Amino acid sequence: MLDISDLSVRYGSISVFENLNFSVKPGSVTALLGANGTGKSSLLKAIAGLTPATGAVSLETQTALSPHQRGHHIAYMPQDTGATSSLTVIEVILLGRLRSLGLQVPGPLQIEASLLLADFGLQALETRTLDEISGGQRQLVYLAQSLFRNPKVLLLDEPTAALDLRHQLIVLERVTAHCQKNNTIAIAAMHDLSLAAKCADRLICMSGGEIIADGAPNKILSTSLIKGLYGVEADIMTGANGVLHITPLRATNRTIP
Repeated sequence: MLDISDLSVRYGSISVFENLNFSVKPGSVTALLGANGTGKSSLLKAIAGLTPATGAVSLETQTALSPHQRGHHIAYMPQDTGATSSLTVIEVILLGRLRSLGLQVPGPLQIEASLLLADFGLQALETRTLDEISGGQRQLVYLAQSLFRNPKVLLLDEPTAALDLRHQLIVLERVTAHCQKNNTIAIAAMHDLSLAAKCADRLICMSGGEIIADGAPNKILSTSLIKGLYGVEADIMTGANGVLHITPLRATNRTIP
C-alpha cells in the first residue's frame, strides 16, 4: 500500500496543494485528472521525492520514506522525455537496472531487456541511438526502462501524450498488465478522459490544489464533474463493454480555478 499523508507543495509564497491524503493499493492503476496547472505533475514529483514537499510518503509500513529511499522503490517518468543521447535503445533500457550491472551485462538481463522492447514493438530499434528515433519512440523507450526497473510504484506524467492511437493503447495495456502481474502501483496524470475511464481502476480528480472527486470511473464521472474540472460541456456514453466514452462538446465561459 502507498500512503500519502498531509502532503503539501509550495513554490515560494504560492501554494500548489496542501495536506493531500490518500492511499493506493498494489496492483492498481490510478489516473490523475484535472486542468493544466492544478498540481498533478507537482504531486507526482512530490511522491517521487523530486520536489520539496512537506508531509509523508510511506510504502507498506507506517514509516515515512526519505526522498533517497523513494528512489529505490519509485520510478518516475516525466512528461518531457525529449532528451537525446548517443546511448543505444537497449543501453537505455538496461540502465533501468543500473544496480545489477557490472563490467559486463549478464546474458539473462540482456535477453529480458530485448523481450521487453519486443513487447512494445521496438525490437527493430534496439541498436539505434536515442538521437536517431522520434520523440514518440523515445517516450516508449523511457516507459520500457521504467518497467524494467520493476519498481513498487510507477509514476507517469502524461505517458501517452506524444503517441499515436495504437501506441496509446499498447502503453496503457502494458502498464495495466505489469501492475497486475507484479503487484505494482501505477499513478498516471492524464488528459484523455476516455482512455482514463477505460484503463484506470480509479480516478483522482484535482481542482484548485484539492482533490474534489475520487473513485471508480463509472461511479464519479459526470457531466457536472467534467464541467467543474475543465470548464467544458461534454457527452458521456456507455459502450457495450461498459466502458465510458467522453466527447467534449464546447468550452464554457467559466474560469478554471
